[in-house]
Amino acid sequence: MLRLPPFRYLAPRTLSEATRLLAEEGPQAMPVAGGTDLLPNMKRRQFTPAVLVGLRRLRELKGIGGSPDVGVRIGAGETLTSVSNHPLIRAHYPALALAAAAVSTPQLRNAGTIGGNILLDTRCNYYNQTEFWRHSIGYCMKRDGSICLVAPGSPRCWAISSADTAPVLVALQARVRLVSVRGEREIPIQELFYDDGMRPYTREADEILQEIWLPPALGWRSTYLKLRRRGSFDFPILGVAVALRREPDGRIGDARITLGAVASHPVEAEEAMARLRGQQPTPTLLQEVATLAAKRARPLDNADLTITYRKQLTPVYVRRALDLLVEAEQGSGAE
Repeated sequence: MLRLPPFRYLAPRTLSEATRLLAEEGPQAMPVAGGTDLLPNMKRRQFTPAVLVGLRRLRELKGIGGSPDVGVRIGAGETLTSVSNHPLIRAHYPALALAAAAVSTPQLRNAGTIGGNILLDTRCNYYNQTEFWRHSIGYCMKRDGSICLVAPGSPRCWAISSADTAPVLVALQARVRLVSVRGEREIPIQELFYDDGMRPYTREADEILQEIWLPPALGWRSTYLKLRRRGSFDFPILGVAVALRREPDGRIGDARITLGAVASHPVEAEEAMARLRGQQPTPTLLQEVATLAAKRARPLDNADLTITYRKQLTPVYVRRALDLLVEAEQGSGAE
């Protein structure tokens, strides 16, 4: 049986108290909300913090409010279940509802938070193993070793971003607010991510993700498709988030395509998005766009199923997502 290492648990009542505790305890402390990813990682000794600062009781991290014409605020402490079931999210930001509902199992979605999912640790077949297993093969650079076991000649870690909500929020052009004793900052969510498996986030150790802000949704449609071995529970081996805004004449006014689980951060398919903007969405064009988007996917042997299979499914899933949104517009009488 895997057991948790010893640690102290602190339960602040306010956000300001939580930031103060993180600052006072220093590098030995980590924040924890639902704990659905952190605690299993601690059991495998991927993380061994001496102190956990609990965020579950903080009212400042709760709440979903706003409207599609002015934007929506989501507290980072809201559970994935509450996000996926919220009428406002389901009606106007359906890709986010789909992504939140696709995470793991109902029990874990009831505990896990959207903030925790955004800041999910990067994953790799050589890293997400027990301490005994990792010790037996020699540690990778993500934890105590000096090389990347996926690509031994590489100077960097290639662990992948496996958060379902992250590519969706990038596609929706969300912003996030980070708070610490040094103040607060609001940034586009794209700026939260590094393309580095070891250091995947620009969030500082003493910062707490307080909220996510979604821009106005009027005129936009979005969807999210997830590839995984089983129909539930598994992390994505490919996530495709697409958002489209159509013009009155049927042309694509704007397009956002983001891929998840293909790199250490959510990957935007810039060339594919540019090719789609201002165009009528014909079947030939949509296939071309899907092919262009797939060029941004360069999977390695660090996740479930084979590299070839994951690569081949990328244009298929992008095309399916595009077809879903175009058909939805046509069915609503937009053309």
